[in-house]
Amino acid sequence: MSDQLRKVLGIVVGIAAVQALFLLAFAWPAAESGPREVPIAVAGPAEAAAPVADRLAAVPGRDDGTSAFDVRTVDDAAAARSAIEDRDVLAAVVVSPDGPEVLVASAASPAVAQAMRSTAAELSDQSSTVPVTDVVPTPSGDPTGAGLAAGTLPLVLTSALGGIAVFAFLHTRAARLAAVGGIALTCGVVAPLVLTAIGVLDGGLVATTGVVALLVGSVTATVAGLGAVLGRPGAGLGVLMLVLVANPLSGAATAPQMVPQPWGELGQLMPVGAGVAAVRSAAFFDGAGSAGALVVLATWLIAGLALLTLGRSGLSVRAQSTSAATRSTASVSTPADVA
Repeated sequence: MSDQLRKVLGIVVGIAAVQALFLLAFAWPAAESGPREVPIAVAGPAEAAAPVADRLAAVPGRDDGTSAFDVRTVDDAAAARSAIEDRDVLAAVVVSPDGPEVLVASAASPAVAQAMRSTAAELSDQSSTVPVTDVVPTPSGDPTGAGLAAGTLPLVLTSALGGIAVFAFLHTRAARLAAVGGIALTCGVVAPLVLTAIGVLDGGLVATTGVVALLVGSVTATVAGLGAVLGRPGAGLGVLMLVLVANPLSGAATAPQMVPQPWGELGQLMPVGAGVAAVRSAAFFDGAGSAGALVVLATWLIAGLALLTLGRSGLSVRAQSTSAATRSTASVSTPADVA
């Protein structure tokens, strides 16, 4: 087999394999999306709320043997609203003498809000329609919430590319650390401004800036740090892990409870899932429920910076190869030199 033919086969097989991995990573979670123990509240007098809670708890989830909803009871409508605004639950059903009312928060998860609207239709009888109130709606410029979900991949991908650039082109620890900090801070300001300008975000700009900076920094530092420790394979591993694995498992377009488990829970322990959750909290819920996500982001950032500090004495692979070659050449003595 000729060298050119081997290269052709390598390219063809390689592209087909990468394509198959991307299809599996992105199409499978989407195809298997559905409610799995989505936390919701039921409010009202016990004698009236109990049958509704039992009915909702009996709704089958996407997976066999699971319930679609994790039903929690609260005292009244005010408590139900507070639970939604504090991000303890994603929706609620309020039972009153006038009939049930469904409360949703499309800013938390448009997919769950839509599912609850369908549930409201099932709770309706022929003589009345169950009203649905959006307690925390999406911005008017992004009524379906698709803009924030669609912006996740380019945000993560460019941050990963930033990590590759830091590893490949900067040769000292100080320069690499400075670049990671600069990328995080600059993108932390620019990205929320762009999303606000196009109507995807409509509040919490200062808090969102901080969260996006933390997300970008954690991704950039992780990729650059893995490259510093493991070389080019490490940087490639970082990109695959954060783009190919973390992104589709983040639940950005739906909710973590809509992703096949335990992958949805794993996604929240990675920068993308934690970042999306924290951005939603900062932009729409005054930061409520973001503590766990911020801890995850900070952990990844610290780990990435530690790898950058410890890895390969701060030299890029190319710089190390050049340095090693120079030392090798210098150590070789010719007969004339010996003479």
